[in-house]
Amino acid sequence: MLQKKSTYDEVYQSFHWQIPEFYNIGVDVCDKWADERYRLALIYEDEGGRTEKFTFWDIKNLSNRLANALRAQGIARGDRVGILLPQCPETAIAHVAVYKLGGIAIPLFTLFGPDALEYRLMNSGAKAVVTDGANVGKLLRIRDRLPDLKLLFVTRGKPEAGAIDFWASLEKGSTRFEPEPTRADDPALIIYTSGTTGPPKGALHAHRVVLGHVPGVEFFHNFFPKKEDVYWTPADWAWIGGLIDVLLPSWHHGVPVVAYRAKKFDPEQAFHFIAKYGIRNAFMPPTALKMMRQVQDPKSRYDYRMRTIGCGGETLGEELLDWGRQVMDLEINEFYGQTEVNLVVGNCCEIMPVRRGSMGKPIPGHHVEVVDAEGQIVPPGTVGEIAILRPDPVMFLNYWQNPQATRDKFVGDWSLTGDLGKKDEDGYIWYVARKDDVITSSGYRIGPAEIEDCLLKHPAVTMSAVIGKPDPVRTEVVKAFVVLKQGIPATEGLAAEIREFVKTRLAAHEYPREVEFVTELPMTSTGKIMRGELRKEEIRKTAQMTT
Repeated sequence: MLQKKSTYDEVYQSFHWQIPEFYNIGVDVCDKWADERYRLALIYEDEGGRTEKFTFWDIKNLSNRLANALRAQGIARGDRVGILLPQCPETAIAHVAVYKLGGIAIPLFTLFGPDALEYRLMNSGAKAVVTDGANVGKLLRIRDRLPDLKLLFVTRGKPEAGAIDFWASLEKGSTRFEPEPTRADDPALIIYTSGTTGPPKGALHAHRVVLGHVPGVEFFHNFFPKKEDVYWTPADWAWIGGLIDVLLPSWHHGVPVVAYRAKKFDPEQAFHFIAKYGIRNAFMPPTALKMMRQVQDPKSRYDYRMRTIGCGGETLGEELLDWGRQVMDLEINEFYGQTEVNLVVGNCCEIMPVRRGSMGKPIPGHHVEVVDAEGQIVPPGTVGEIAILRPDPVMFLNYWQNPQATRDKFVGDWSLTGDLGKKDEDGYIWYVARKDDVITSSGYRIGPAEIEDCLLKHPAVTMSAVIGKPDPVRTEVVKAFVVLKQGIPATEGLAAEIREFVKTRLAAHEYPREVEFVTELPMTSTGKIMRGELRKEEIRKTAQMTT
């Protein structure tokens, strides 16, 4: 746990990892709190507004019953178990049960179609999947193409032929279960990457990954936990941001988590939800914050008193940071990481000034630098690749069944993120772009983030994405895809106004020479803009014009 000090340097230098030889996620985040029988673990609201509450004692007994049911069906230590569920109690119960059993959990997003599920389940060799009535049909359609898949547990709705009733199995199981004595380095879960640069890769994480995340959560939530903290995120628990930035670290500290079964993020509902349950802490993806920013005068309509908001996934700009201060009465702490090595850079406004545009400094316990192609640390202010030094408790073990991709991830002992950035003289790290997002125009190397931030300041713009469009003279020109606020017509006059707006605020070589109005932007399931898809389409159109 981070020791509260007066400065960042004191906190960073005083931190030391304490990773035991034997460690099991399920025991740590659940069983160690269960003797406090009334300690609240989970508040769950379904789509109908019905609320359920679970204590750690409840979660322990239910996860023990499920672990026994899985073992009775032949699931053993090292077996992979898919969890295809939204935010709900059964998701948490399944994770804790699989970890206690010594199995390997595979979080799966409920919006995945059959092809996406088939790839992940085939690649991982999953033997069982815990799902619900809304998703079991997708699995039944592909089951005959998954020779390793033996069991389907269905949590809600009538189980179809060949599936097992989740709750009926729990009723038959004993509440007594002796967790497997796993080591901290034993595998615990496979989280698949978003697949923005090729087929998704399964990042295999050890049990220690939760302990590796804890300092980061404590850091960007200003020394979490504090009295009355309650944590929520709209991010799905199928992704590392929802599962290991929120659910599991909160339970490591015995802090209650709020879950909501939402099919689509509603910014108005988010304010209502935060006020209703007295939510004090949240991890909010940038897209969600941008949508909440559009809600009119929430302070007069909702009684909320949040303590912290953390944000990661895309760099926040000046407009959103100012909105956080004015509307939420707090400083939004940005943080940075990726599926393979998550939560390694961040801000903690209690001990360091937040510099607009910066992701923050290395979180205590992590050694993060900017390196060149040979793995050498570059001087301050020089653009290079953001990299994390191994060993590190938060670092993945390897890519599942992909040794070549694992080797390519490293230069020496540096894990390469694929993100370009720079580090200033004071140790702040500044994101520039994905390596494949960099725009080269007339000899300039241009990152899209700063332009997108500037576009957001225009009163007509609600969302944007910037790419480099192929150009025979300049190599590439900057092109912006813009989503307008509701009711604002897309006109050439407005496009010219937006171009001039950026040109006068950034630099002449950075303004978008082309502006295309769109109704939506392609995004990954985690809410990251897929600039690669926009680039592919531009390359395709350019090729058509030249033939």
